Amino acid sequence: MIYIGLAGWGDHDDLYPGHITAKDKLKEYASHFPIVEVDASFYAIQKEATTRKWTQDTPDGFRFIVKAYQGLTGHNRGDLPFSSKEDMFKQFKASLQPYVDSNKLAMVLFQFPPWFGCTKENVNYLRWCKEHMGELPAALEFRNQTWFHPSMRDKTLDFMKKEGWIHSICDEPQVGLGSVPTILTPTHPEKTLIRFHGRNTSGWLKKQDTNWREVRYLYRYNQEELLQWKEYIKELQQTCQQIYVIFNNNSGGDAADNGKMMMDLMELRYEKLHDRQLDLFHDFLHPKD
Repeated sequence: MIYIGLAGWGDHDDLYPGHITAKDKLKEYASHFPIVEVDASFYAIQKEATTRKWTQDTPDGFRFIVKAYQGLTGHNRGDLPFSSKEDMFKQFKASLQPYVDSNKLAMVLFQFPPWFGCTKENVNYLRWCKEHMGELPAALEFRNQTWFHPSMRDKTLDFMKKEGWIHSICDEPQVGLGSVPTILTPTHPEKTLIRFHGRNTSGWLKKQDTNWREVRYLYRYNQEELLQWKEYIKELQQTCQQIYVIFNNNSGGDAADNGKMMMDLMELRYEKLHDRQLDLFHDFLHPKD
């Protein structure tokens, strides 16, 4: 099965009629796509009441990919408002419980920063994270090429397989140490994650000023690029049961269009989208014979 969705649900203006309020955007989003990546969880551990409402606002077949809190991945290098890392992990896992209870947790995404290189210390930390996740599905995404240098590539993939990490495969600019190549190798028998970050090379290299995110993910995939990925996804399906595809090229409003382009190219139709748009999106709700 292939699931296609977007990073976040708040930034895709083309999806929402003028009367849709912020609190109703997730409901409307769920009439278009069967999965979403929760980015708010990266910036702050969400209250259980909040995550429970999100699960209640989506249909039974909907799934969430939840980004791990930045304190767990080392993005926040200042003081953290927790008594210990264990306490931080405990609170983060508690926020996941509504997803688990509703059977809507696709996976938790641990995306590590560019300075998280391939070292013994970091390997041990990954083991610690996976141990604390227990049976919860967890995906791993690197932003440092040392993990995939020729001498380390197979070792990294073998480690991920052994530890039970889901491989988050990236499509992103190749601009040196702070990016990773596209490696079409599943590391989990059931799930693989693909994240489209765009190919804006100059934006990727831009210094992290106040609007760097707006520039970095400013990119629109063309049909030829997505057709190539259609073939890649078919290859991945041979060794992995479920492929989750997230478009993160949000800056120019291109993610939603690219997501729907990919649905059309792969002839995907989803039965269990939110019924608020049954009439308007009939084709997405009834699979082809």
